[in-house]
Amino acid sequence: MTRPAHILMVSIPAHGHVNPSLAVIAELVARGHQVSYVNDPSFAEIVESTGARFVPYPTKLPLADDPAGWVDDPVAIQEVFLDDALAMYPVLLEAFADDRPDLVLCDIAGFAGRALGERLGVPVVQLSPAYVGWEGFEQDLSEWFEAIRTGPGGAEHYRRFAAWLAEAGTVERDVDAFKGRPDRVIALVPRAMQPNADRVDERRATFVGPCFGDRAHQGEWHRPAGAEKVLLVSLGSAFTRQPAFYRACVEAFGDLPGWHVVLQIGRHTDLAELGEVPDTVEVHRWVPQLSVLAQADAFVTHAGMGGSSEGLFHGVPMIAVPQAADQFANADALVGLGVARRLDTEQATPEALRGALLDLVGDPAVAERLTALAAAGRAEGGTARAADLIEAELRG
Repeated sequence: MTRPAHILMVSIPAHGHVNPSLAVIAELVARGHQVSYVNDPSFAEIVESTGARFVPYPTKLPLADDPAGWVDDPVAIQEVFLDDALAMYPVLLEAFADDRPDLVLCDIAGFAGRALGERLGVPVVQLSPAYVGWEGFEQDLSEWFEAIRTGPGGAEHYRRFAAWLAEAGTVERDVDAFKGRPDRVIALVPRAMQPNADRVDERRATFVGPCFGDRAHQGEWHRPAGAEKVLLVSLGSAFTRQPAFYRACVEAFGDLPGWHVVLQIGRHTDLAELGEVPDTVEVHRWVPQLSVLAQADAFVTHAGMGGSSEGLFHGVPMIAVPQAADQFANADALVGLGVARRLDTEQATPEALRGALLDLVGDPAVAERLTALAAAGRAEGGTARAADLIEAELRG
């Protein structure tokens, strides 16, 4: 039995970083813990739905309605995250110096949370919505690290980051280690999605798989009568300004015998740009994705870690059309698992999309692998195990 504790959660305003941990936060609250959750005010409602106390900070990151605000230069991206940490840290000091948490949970970009935890001398646990560092990943990704160290502004970035760590009084002063080597990680993803899983230090990192809670507030989707098979098409919440891609999906799947298509287009595409849409395709700006996937027979996804994990959990074959960031690696991981086909956006013609779908659903080996992966993912423990592990850190 763990006594009620004050737990601080520190994250950033991005759905792919917030959503994976919401069920864990709600579970901790249900177990009697006081949870304070720091994020941008635009995430107040979704955070408060877990029962956590919301604490706002003024983010320096582009928000969901500004996907173009993200820059491509690797040094510039690191600077944006550092600026965000510098904006958040004074808020944490003011809010929690005299309201000391017993434990700090932080997102992979929640650098200010780790800094505060180390300054206060309380346990820090990273809740990772993506894969984690493995033994030797710095050497394996040496070109990426070198591009940041030696690129324009790279030396100044390291100087600024190191100066902040010194000022904050952190235990870990090495910049790369502070960013990429937390002492304790709970990964909210299936182990199957982890690169070089055999080289992950299991004393440091634990995979619990995707964590789901009660999503009744999102509504439910019901399979229409007469729909023999259901296909979900979604590019997530950020990179959805893709009218040509959506038209290709309508052409590819709209007249496919026996198939019913659920097409999520987000907020950035005009419905009129889709052209004529047959009755077999229902178009939404947003859908309750888990509810649809629980009834779906296939999934066209941008291969974000959240969607990829949910697809595996429900044993759904996937067509991966990656858009940015880790989605390309995730798409390749799904292909390597034998449960997906990757089509980059420019390759996603109606003919290629339809061919990939029929190939996937017609292959019994794909169905067999999905059954095994879904079972393995569920066995990792999900929300309850994540909360158990956090309480174990509270007990020391």
